[in-house]
Amino acid sequence: MPKKLSNALTPLQVKNAKSGRHADGGGLHLLVKETGSRSWVFRFMLNGRSRDLGLSRCPEAIALLRVAGGEELTLAQARDIAAIYRLKVKAGIDPLEEREQDAADKASEAIAAKAKAMTFKSAAEAYISANEASWRNDKHRQQWRNTLATYVYPVIGELAVGNVTTSHVLEIIEPIWNEKPETASRVRGRIETVLDAAKARGYREGENPARWRGHIEQILPGRSKLTRGHHKAMPYAEVSAFVSDLSAKQAVAALALEFTILTAARTSEVTGMTWDEVDLAKAVWTVPAKRMKAGNEHRIPLSKRAVDILQAVSKLGQSYVFSGNKGKLSSMAMAMLLRRMDKDVTVHGFRSAFRDWAAECTGYPHEVCEMALAHVIGNKAEAAYRRGDLFEKRQRLMEEWGRYCTQSATGSSTITKIRSAA
Repeated sequence: MPKKLSNALTPLQVKNAKSGRHADGGGLHLLVKETGSRSWVFRFMLNGRSRDLGLSRCPEAIALLRVAGGEELTLAQARDIAAIYRLKVKAGIDPLEEREQDAADKASEAIAAKAKAMTFKSAAEAYISANEASWRNDKHRQQWRNTLATYVYPVIGELAVGNVTTSHVLEIIEPIWNEKPETASRVRGRIETVLDAAKARGYREGENPARWRGHIEQILPGRSKLTRGHHKAMPYAEVSAFVSDLSAKQAVAALALEFTILTAARTSEVTGMTWDEVDLAKAVWTVPAKRMKAGNEHRIPLSKRAVDILQAVSKLGQSYVFSGNKGKLSSMAMAMLLRRMDKDVTVHGFRSAFRDWAAECTGYPHEVCEMALAHVIGNKAEAAYRRGDLFEKRQRLMEEWGRYCTQSATGSSTITKIRSAA
């Protein structure tokens, strides 16, 4: 039976050792690489498995070097550390697993400390910074910041994001749930999004306390009015008379609203409209993808009346097609005009009026009408195969809509004077 090695190496042998593995005994080995770098390894057998444990940067080695000085373990120091590990193995403790567990515990403690220091406000600002470049417009970015600053930060802004509970969420949204339902819904959704992002980054655990389905919906009454698309709309039968009244007003906001109705466009698409998007000769307005809700470029055929409006406002010589006192027409200008005209409808509601008219008074296919509104095709398979935009059919549809809207207008509906006011 071969004799077991014990303290087989000398300090001189360690110093002059060539590349390879050199056994000292008791599981201690010196590893020397071709480059000349050296390290100490403890080999042990436990539960029928042979494993190697590096000693050079183990906690015991770091502590020894901190006290004794030096950059590398000496032979004597390596033997002392190997003796500690031999005792652990004898007691059935796997020092390698123990070290891995210690490292995992320290990592968890570090994450917990970081999470404790991460406030909801910090998490929200981090989420906004990471995602705002993909948001459609400046208004959306500003709404995120404003609603959080107004309703959320005063309650949980300085609270650790990992400590936000359902009680906190309710404290924020209950006071405005009935008074400002749309705002309350958006605030709840934004809190939920921030908390989801915080969980993904390891700052919190468990269910999201701001989640609606199966959670907040069990506490607060459901509000079907909060679903998107329920905008007060004027019956299409009344649109023609309204446009007639509108065409008599000498204000840019009135022209912008009439143009919005004629094109079935969204408010932001019209107020942000610039002349480089317009081809008057071909009667086409092309809204770039970055300004569209669905993120796709949208060509809008212009009716004769819509072209007349553009020719009239072109005389104002502004960079934006519809300009206000401070350059771009305010997004609220058309809504305020409706209020002054004592009309309890929204600008967006005229898109619904157009859709109802198209469905009930024309024979155009569903997809033509939906494409006129720049709606995304819900069926993915159909969307994949449809490559055109049905422009010619939409051109005829919008011309018919233009004639319908202006049929009650007196005279030729030409614009004789414009007051440059929003």
